[in-house]
Amino acid sequence: MDRLLVVRCPELLEEDEGGAVLRLFIRVIGAVETYCPWITAVRPGICSLPARGPARYFGGEEALVGLITDVTSGITPVEVGIADGLFASVLAARGGLIAPAGGTREFLAPFPMGVLGNPELAELLERLGIRTLGDFASLPESHVLGRFGADGVVCHMVASGQSGELAEPGELRLSTTGRRVDQLRNGVPAAAGQSGFWGGVSDTDARAARALAAVQHLLGPDSVVAVRLQGGRNPGEQARFVTWNAHETPDTTTVHAPWPGRIPPPAPASIHAVPLPAELIDVAGAPVTVSGRGLLTAIPSRLSVERCPWTTVTAWAGPWPTDERWWSRSHRRSARMQVVTDANAHARLLLAERGRWWVEATYE
Repeated sequence: MDRLLVVRCPELLEEDEGGAVLRLFIRVIGAVETYCPWITAVRPGICSLPARGPARYFGGEEALVGLITDVTSGITPVEVGIADGLFASVLAARGGLIAPAGGTREFLAPFPMGVLGNPELAELLERLGIRTLGDFASLPESHVLGRFGADGVVCHMVASGQSGELAEPGELRLSTTGRRVDQLRNGVPAAAGQSGFWGGVSDTDARAARALAAVQHLLGPDSVVAVRLQGGRNPGEQARFVTWNAHETPDTTTVHAPWPGRIPPPAPASIHAVPLPAELIDVAGAPVTVSGRGLLTAIPSRLSVERCPWTTVTAWAGPWPTDERWWSRSHRRSARMQVVTDANAHARLLLAERGRWWVEATYE
């Protein structure tokens, strides 16, 4: 975790309508920039900066705290502290403390559960006799996941010093303030917008990512997976599961490559892990098959799936024949077609192979 110095301004923790609080807070940030240009506005009245470099330059952490206190206290009352991670650093600032490097768990142990900013979790834990972060950190991680869920795991990782920041820990709750501070400093007018769940940098993104990372930490990397598109002819080949957050560079060349026999969009709603046996007949009751030239031998009339009663075919498309690995012993010829029946108007993706029909997927 990063070693952070936090400046907390108790009188500037809430915004006012006229913007006076933000303007005063910007003056505080400007004063802190005298000693370090990399300032992060966490929320109104709280900013942080990396402590290691400035501390080495200005003679140690105690000297740095003294210098920043002196340069900002003339603007507004301030509290300054240093610790590992943002959560512990804010608590250190509230007490004017410098927590030992690498000793986050021990530093946090005496604090009450309420500092996590999760009243429901704190109340539940107190009923169980767990009243401090140290008590909470001593619980086995697997028990925390099973009893308190992903949010509890995130809080537990912070309490035990494994993570330095919560998703929404009370007065660390992130909002648009950080962006507003930057915009006011740069003279850029504020713009409204909504971040995407995975595509932006919103609180929801951060919270979800930390929760998933916590699950991976407990259950292993393969416990959380994401879907990645790839090339292929049938729907089952066109997507695969990959480990979430594996930082794998996707290869999009196969997605757009030509795939003879590939069915057109939209993709089916569900793919059967084991294809369902089916029968397809014409109006005279004779089996419908696919010829060697990739054409239907007759117009489909009725369909039966897993020997269920016959349903009437109301529409169909295809077939799309495929001829895979024609040069090898694993040569495979097949064809697919889409069929709509009068049974709940469901559409099915049929696979014809070796003289038999199978339901490979279902459209909704």
